[in-house]
Amino acid sequence: MFADIAVIDYGMGNLRSVSKAIEHVAPAMRVVVTSDPATIAAAGRVVFPGQGAARDCMREIDARGLRKVIVEAAKSKPFLGICMGMQVLFEHSEEGDTPCLGIFPGQVLRFPHENMHDEGGNKLKVPHMGWNNVHQAMPHPLWRGIEEGERFYFVHSYFSQPADPDLIAGFAHYPFPFTCAVAAGNVFAVQFHPEKSQNAGLTLLGNFATWNPHGETAACDMTGAACA
Repeated sequence: MFADIAVIDYGMGNLRSVSKAIEHVAPAMRVVVTSDPATIAAAGRVVFPGQGAARDCMREIDARGLRKVIVEAAKSKPFLGICMGMQVLFEHSEEGDTPCLGIFPGQVLRFPHENMHDEGGNKLKVPHMGWNNVHQAMPHPLWRGIEEGERFYFVHSYFSQPADPDLIAGFAHYPFPFTCAVAAGNVFAVQFHPEKSQNAGLTLLGNFATWNPHGETAACDMTGAACA
């Protein structure tokens, strides 16, 4: 089965909401929720969503034979990670002491209990749940039409800490700054949920549906201009 956009199904994640949001912004594209490696490999674009625990996520990925095709998709085609689909792109998660996919260097850490208070000394809850401002750390095609500091919806207890700061595409504060978006080549991944983030989230998904990372990279290389 051919898909313009394959949404990876490994048994975890709000797949219906993700697929419906993409269908809304890209009505001419065929969006398929799938756990079939061949369908994912043949798709034009791949979305890798997820919720739950890192160890469960990695177990299901391996049980369904999806590790290889996820890694290959992240090397070769427009690829969007969401929530847990961002975290497991890194090498290791503190959650369950879990080895992850290792596509990006870095760790996934739990919000530290001792630091979880606001400027007034009030305790902050973990998980970090609700709307928060996202600050854009680099220009990127997926930020087009989205204001700096726009609010997105979060639900998570762990955050990614890239070993390479050049990967950081966006950050939020809770209460300290933490990475909430990363980008490299044809991969863009976010901690927040664009499918739950109203107009800003739909704009990001729409940008992804038309993103041509290879063509834009080539154009930037030729002109010396920044990819915005």
